[in-house]
Amino acid sequence: VWSRNTHQQAARDVSAFSQNRGGPILLLKGAWPPGARGDDVVENVAKAALCNAEGIQREETTVLNIFNDPDYNRSVITIVASIDSIRDAALSACQKACALIDMRTHAGVHPCMGAVDLVPFYPLGEEVGVKECVQQALAVAHGLTETVCGSSAFLFGWADTPLQRGLAQRRKEMGWFRKTPDLQALRPDVGPQPQKRYGLTGVGASTYVMNCNVTIDTQDITTGRSIAAAIRESTPGGLPGVQVLALPHEGAVELACNVESVKGDPPGHPMDEPWPSFIVDGQPYCHAPASLITARVGELARRRGIGVKGTALVGFTPRECRDLAEIALSQGIGEFWKEQRRIRM
Repeated sequence: VWSRNTHQQAARDVSAFSQNRGGPILLLKGAWPPGARGDDVVENVAKAALCNAEGIQREETTVLNIFNDPDYNRSVITIVASIDSIRDAALSACQKACALIDMRTHAGVHPCMGAVDLVPFYPLGEEVGVKECVQQALAVAHGLTETVCGSSAFLFGWADTPLQRGLAQRRKEMGWFRKTPDLQALRPDVGPQPQKRYGLTGVGASTYVMNCNVTIDTQDITTGRSIAAAIRESTPGGLPGVQVLALPHEGAVELACNVESVKGDPPGHPMDEPWPSFIVDGQPYCHAPASLITARVGELARRRGIGVKGTALVGFTPRECRDLAEIALSQGIGEFWKEQRRIRM
């Protein structure tokens, strides 16, 4: 249990670390399908981010969280590191995943195109901006395809210059939403024609994306898709920044939401829950809170005579991630995913 004074000291320690070492903090979230549905595979990928080839732990690097979902056969690993360490940490994790996971034998409900499916870089705090994120994303995309023969990548967000197409658009262009994407028809941005062994990896940079999953008490996927369509950003009256899929999950339907940050000050009535907000390169950004998404889904579900079973965050909100990163880095805790359940902010 961390007291307020301890947390404030951790914040001071990380502030000094950033200023003195030239190491602003970046966030990397990699989505990997655990090939044998085994936690050991995913932990080996996470540990690869923490140690160099000689087995020595990297400085200024931590794995905040590991999320595994057996139904989706998919895992999310949250890595935080300094600007000096993030490239090597991310690349080592990607290389390990490619060595352990074979997409020719992968199966799962959730769409997935690559042994390393997604590598997004997010600025975590005001000390790092767009330029740094893009540099690291491009370095990892090229490093992966140069060191893992047969791997390939597409770029999205700030790293997709000059178009800067968003992740949803790039995934659609690459056929990510199809049940069986045609790899031979694809033209990756980096690397050779995608091979079935590794598939295709998305690498990019953007403002923070929160993952919020709401489960509704039905097995009717058509109903789930209608609710998903109603809350999607592209629908008139939808929620800003929300991209959503309806998927069968543990005997119900889960609305899996990517909650992208939107530029500008938070909207809403003063009585509403505030939208979490932050600054990147001097510009304000905010994102819809999980409570708002849950409430909107609940309202739409009730109209159809359906209840909401629950809401889960895959990882953290931007502020939670920053706070936990401060603690982990100031205390030198690499395997923080083993510790974070004991910590209450």
